Amino acid sequence: MQISGGFGASSLSLLGGRGKYAYLRVSGNPMTTQYYKRHFEEVRTKNSESWGTCEYYFETNQVGEVLRQIEVYENGKTLKYSEQFIEDEFGFLADQPLDLFDFEKFAITKNDFEYQWQK
Repeated sequence: MQISGGFGASSLSLLGGRGKYAYLRVSGNPMTTQYYKRHFEEVRTKNSESWGTCEYYFETNQVGEVLRQIEVYENGKTLKYSEQFIEDEFGFLADQPLDLFDFEKFAITKNDFEYQWQK
């Protein structure tokens, strides 16, 4: 759903939501995409099955909003989320921007991200 008017060259897109909340993204101006890979030590367990720790891959815009996200677990399971596939029974696309200062040391190339995305 596109909403326009009063935003100049930009428009708002309804991304979806959970419960009573809807998520909007402002678009229209070209934004620089950035890519990150970060390991999280927290072990995930689902239905008594240990998934292990996780490597998170993020594609963000210049203000840290997550556009695409990949989660690769030790047991081989991979979850992928994007604006076209926001959530499933296992998780969802990050709904808060990343702190780009905190993630600066975890930067990767677009090719590294795309390699994981295409798997």
